[in-house]
Amino acid sequence: MSMAGGSLREQVYQQLRDEILNGRVSPRERLTEPKLSKAFEVSRTPVREALSRLLSDGLVERTDFGYAVVVPSLAALRDLYELRITLELRGIARAIENPQVQHDRALLGAELARWQEMRDVVPDPDPSFVVLDEGFHRALSQASGNGQLTDALVTVNQKIRAVRMHDFIEDERITATIDEHLEILELVLAERLGEALTALHRHVGESLEVVMERASHAMARMALAG
Repeated sequence: MSMAGGSLREQVYQQLRDEILNGRVSPRERLTEPKLSKAFEVSRTPVREALSRLLSDGLVERTDFGYAVVVPSLAALRDLYELRITLELRGIARAIENPQVQHDRALLGAELARWQEMRDVVPDPDPSFVVLDEGFHRALSQASGNGQLTDALVTVNQKIRAVRMHDFIEDERITATIDEHLEILELVLAERLGEALTALHRHVGESLEVVMERASHAMARMALAG
């Protein structure tokens, strides 16, 4: 097995994974070996291996015609959101429970500056805003110092990204998200961790029902958008 083959296989996998995770592949799109090998200008072998890895990642599923992007059912989404909220809150909760857990102030400061810039120049509504949003949650978790917790959160957020991205197609959702991120960062930096926990809980969906309603609307929109 040549090194070139290995790197080609990896390139196809990474590129396809990136396109799926960034919402550039519609859940209705048919992913077939011939079509993908033509698009990537490679033989079918690296495409087949990339699809097999994406299948085990849980990002695609087999269908009658090849493969398609997995969109979680509402029941699975409820479970994933519940897990997400648990993981999100744990980062701050562990710092409240253990005074020796200190947040990484440099990391939080850099994140604060990034979101202050966005408040000054508000991005246009766009589904890709979800990737910026996830970046905030990753940094907040990372700053609390448990890398395993952050890895788990990143994985959950990737699984719900296809649905969450439809939350960012209205101006007021973008501005509200920016304001809430800044509030949470300022509270953590001020070491007002109890208030930060409350603000974060409210932000990620104090009521799971509200989140589910938004998700079902998002899924309806996805079905319409095709």
